[in-house]
Amino acid sequence: MIIAKLAYKSLLNRRASVLLTLFTIAISVMLLLSIERVRIDAKSSFSNTISGTDLIVGARTGDIQLLLSSVFRIGHTNNGVSWKSYQYITSQRGVKWSIPISLGDSHKGQAVLGTTLDYFSHYRFAKKQNLTFNKGHPFAAINEVVLGSEVANKLGYKLNDSIVISHGMGNTSFHHHDDNPFKVVGILNPTGTPVDKTLHIPLAAIDLIHGGKASHEHEHEHEHDEHNNLVGHPKQITAFLMGFNSPLYTLQIRRNINQYKPEALLGIMPTVTLKELWEMLAIVEKILLLFSTVVVLVSLLGMLTTLLANLSQRRRELAILRSVGARPWHLFTLISIESLLTTLLGCLVGSALYYLVIFSAGGYLQSHAGISVNITMLSYYELGLIGVIMAAGFVIGLIPATRAYFYSLSDGMSIKA
Repeated sequence: MIIAKLAYKSLLNRRASVLLTLFTIAISVMLLLSIERVRIDAKSSFSNTISGTDLIVGARTGDIQLLLSSVFRIGHTNNGVSWKSYQYITSQRGVKWSIPISLGDSHKGQAVLGTTLDYFSHYRFAKKQNLTFNKGHPFAAINEVVLGSEVANKLGYKLNDSIVISHGMGNTSFHHHDDNPFKVVGILNPTGTPVDKTLHIPLAAIDLIHGGKASHEHEHEHEHDEHNNLVGHPKQITAFLMGFNSPLYTLQIRRNINQYKPEALLGIMPTVTLKELWEMLAIVEKILLLFSTVVVLVSLLGMLTTLLANLSQRRRELAILRSVGARPWHLFTLISIESLLTTLLGCLVGSALYYLVIFSAGGYLQSHAGISVNITMLSYYELGLIGVIMAAGFVIGLIPATRAYFYSLSDGMSIKA
């Protein structure tokens, strides 16, 4: 206890250099915990880009290719799904809901998605969160469009603005449909998913901008059959999402889809395919883990440098302690406790900074990176990381402690020229 109290007072006496060391350790702990939290939650959020959907059905291709084209709007499929097949499959027993989607058009580089009102009712992201509106409401007429949050912010659109859809994906558009402008009636809240970069229009509007019935004919139909007007009678769609009443129906209908005779179709379970896709990106996890480790090592080496530098300046102090009866092992214990206390305080301050950063940046990460960060108590894994840092700090503290052990009284008291 006496040595511990002496170590505490010694730290206070050298508070300037100690605070610098403590701050370095705190920053490294904060970065380590933050990177690990983002890494873990990024994996979880990636897996929850689409949530609550049991099956995605599209033309037969690779599982990952279908997922990328239908959910992430990356790449495209050469074939679609006939409307007849869509109606037949979604009429099977056990189907709770379905969302047809039609891709292939764009607006200033942003994807345009044709769908139905079921999209706003059943589409889920993150942990089964609903799509919500920042402004406006879902489309109710064939010439209305709902924007993702990033589209509205990036292009500066607001409610009641008119926009023109182009045929072709990405920044390469083959034809502008100037004769059929759309009115913005809704802007969605940020989700951190591809939904934010998408313009949503009625499925029937896809046929309209590709040479279907004139808009005034649709407006006339709207007075008699609103739902049919928004869905129309498309020849084919890009893909569709399905939800079932029971997991048993999911497996049964998926098997039937993959063996479907009229056309070559593929049904994938998004949660399984997302996991496979993340495994392909495992190198990202390894890089983040390596970066975290390097940050901690640099801070601990910085602490070692500071302790050794201070030790050279404290040789007279240690010699005086020896002269009043301190044993070599007392000096060894004193330096060890000082390094341990510094590491402990650094870990505590770093943990506090970690919560401050996560709390402050949680909303930004959700809206801009799609990472839903959970603010919870430190997990056993995170506590284990802090324990490793504490142990490493103690081991590093043994180096200057060992040097102090061998310092002699005459070496500490001698006057250097």
